[in-house]
Amino acid sequence: MEELAATLDEVQRALGEAVTKTFREGDLRAVDDESVLSLVAQAAAVARLVDAVLVEAVGQVQERADAAPRAERITTTHGCRSKKELVQRLTRGSSRSAGELLRAARAVAQPMALTAGESLPAPYPAMRDALADGDLGAEALAVVAATLDAADCAGEARLAADEELAASARGVGSDGGPPPCVDELRMQAQVWAMYLDQDGAEPREARAMRKRGFSLGACRDGSVPVRGNLLPEVAAQLDTIFHAILNPKGDGPEAPAGPQFVDADADVSEGPLASAADTRSRTQRQHDALASILSVAARSGELPTIGGAAPTLVVSVTVDELRSGRGHAHIDGCDEPVSVAAARQVACAGGVQRVITDSTGRIRAIHTLERVFDQYQRRAIALRDGGCVIPGCHVPAAWCEIHHVEEHSRGGPTHTGNGVLLCWHHHRTLDSSGWRVRMRDGLPEVRGPSWWDRSASWRAVTRSPIRMRQRLRARAPSVL
Repeated sequence: MEELAATLDEVQRALGEAVTKTFREGDLRAVDDESVLSLVAQAAAVARLVDAVLVEAVGQVQERADAAPRAERITTTHGCRSKKELVQRLTRGSSRSAGELLRAARAVAQPMALTAGESLPAPYPAMRDALADGDLGAEALAVVAATLDAADCAGEARLAADEELAASARGVGSDGGPPPCVDELRMQAQVWAMYLDQDGAEPREARAMRKRGFSLGACRDGSVPVRGNLLPEVAAQLDTIFHAILNPKGDGPEAPAGPQFVDADADVSEGPLASAADTRSRTQRQHDALASILSVAARSGELPTIGGAAPTLVVSVTVDELRSGRGHAHIDGCDEPVSVAAARQVACAGGVQRVITDSTGRIRAIHTLERVFDQYQRRAIALRDGGCVIPGCHVPAAWCEIHHVEEHSRGGPTHTGNGVLLCWHHHRTLDSSGWRVRMRDGLPEVRGPSWWDRSASWRAVTRSPIRMRQRLRARAPSVL
């Protein structure tokens, strides 16, 4: 132990000096491509050896935390709630990386026999050897262990997979290929998992119930990763709702790609040209559809309450930043700030509570502004507009939000004459998409971007069948 610690100290000192010199003097700019690539490979090799030390040390943290009474655990005595928290604080890494280290440590841990006091074989002994030799990193080890553990293979079957995958990681596998990256090793482990668990000891449905799950990751760079496994019927229900919101008319072979030239008096308020500028990918449109689904669920009144109130998205922003449109807003439960545009959308479709504080932060007054369109107003607006008022958008009224055309913060009333239906996407991007909405004599009008209408004219819009019939009668009374 002392020898390893002394070696790490020496490596840290020498490597620290070399790195500092390289960064300060910019030496890498002067070397050729092969030298740069070689340096990347060398640094990765060192990182894998460091991973081996980390995994073994984390295994000791895990073993000592599991063996001691709660009051005497290494986690408790160091002020942490769990092993993951302690590892995360020690490594200064993310919750995900700490979890990977713990999983990797479990995969290669050599537990002590209670009777003989000897070390027992690790669950994945060949992987342990590859890790110790620097041929395998902690991430790859965690991936293999997670894949094979999920397949519920044990005994000789698991050891056979362990031997083959460790040989592959070293670059001496049966296929004769070079050492694989983590994604390639994951695929190989999945093949082994399917081979070892073709039918499974449990019925397929029971396995699916056990594997089902949905989780949210940590917010990074303005987005939150999601992962999980949906049961087939849940996925089918979600996909059906996606189809209901994302009308496939805009995805067919007749939908134009790129700018289109039309006659000056051509009506493009309907048809394929109406949605020609929607550059969202299918996955982006499904994200926006999911946002609509969550909005509908939140306002349905059928969800359980939290603290006596319906589930409420709390977004905080200062008055000055909200008025200027520049700055940051904050969502309760999310560490990263969001744009003021996001706060304005939430404020437009929801309620606002104004909290007045003094310079020290002490709360001086609380004002609640009732600015949510009630169910009767929503039905009336839905009857009038029929769906999202942006031409070419096929999101139905039930999935839309109600936008205050004149912002409530600037005196706009919560009245049917000041509310229009917008889908989540067009509501969120209204300030930046080129679309503009106004009310005229209690009816919504839209002015589109230049690609849609070169004349930049205001046009009355609706998807309501009744209003469309009324407009047709007004244009051709003799026919009807």
